[in-house]
Amino acid sequence: MQSFSDNKRARHAATKPDETLELSQPARRKRSAGVGEGANSPDFITALARGLDVLRCFRHGVTALGNLDLARLTGLPKPTISRITYTLTELGYLRYHPDTGKYSPGYGVLALGFGLLAGLEVRELAKASMTELARDTGGAVALGAFDGDAMTYVEAIHGSSALYLRLPVGYRASLDSAMGRAYLASLPPGPCDEMMARLGPAAPPPDAIVRAREELHESGCCFAIGEWQSGINAVAVPFTSITGEGVFVMSCGGPASLLPAPDLRTRVGPALRAAIAGLAGAAA
Repeated sequence: MQSFSDNKRARHAATKPDETLELSQPARRKRSAGVGEGANSPDFITALARGLDVLRCFRHGVTALGNLDLARLTGLPKPTISRITYTLTELGYLRYHPDTGKYSPGYGVLALGFGLLAGLEVRELAKASMTELARDTGGAVALGAFDGDAMTYVEAIHGSSALYLRLPVGYRASLDSAMGRAYLASLPPGPCDEMMARLGPAAPPPDAIVRAREELHESGCCFAIGEWQSGINAVAVPFTSITGEGVFVMSCGGPASLLPAPDLRTRVGPALRAAIAGLAGAAA
């Protein structure tokens, strides 16, 4: 005969959702028909995309934005922005500051980012080699992934406290950086041209990508010698992660006084390639 506690546990098990089962089930709906249609797909939710566009406006160095700021940055009407910011504030993704009438990211955004970083295997695998490279060169070593129109840092390690450019995890580097050029140069010519056309004015100069493609072919690295930011030199290497998580780029950069161009090409570049050797499942 079952005891009262046994019966209680049985009832609880019968009413509690099987979380493990739910998480292990694949998506039942096939999406192959909509692949490649982008915003023209019937599955595309415009309101959700607009909300995410608003969140993307809060980049590194931006502490707070008002509705007028967000309307200018996104091109959306102010009434639409007002509804979006209200919704995001209610859900905890934005915080409203009554004294200024502006918004800043809420803790809900942090939770989303942490969920991604915590599950990113390549980030954990890369830490040891990144730390060693930063220590040996004194430069800033970053691991990034393509994010729509920029490269987002998923890990960053700084080799010297003297570095005045200390960019954190979550920083979005332009595609004209060494990291961005390396990513674009790793794409086949067709997709690369399509990407450049889509980016418009935000795209690097075409000759810079031609040069990056040549550098990648010749040395396995791409360079930005004082071009991304004056006085900053950097080298980057793209690779397809052995974890199956996609294409990433690792870069090493710093002031020209610390990493002069000849040293970057003869010493740091090869060291960077060695750092990703155990992470790359295939050529990017």
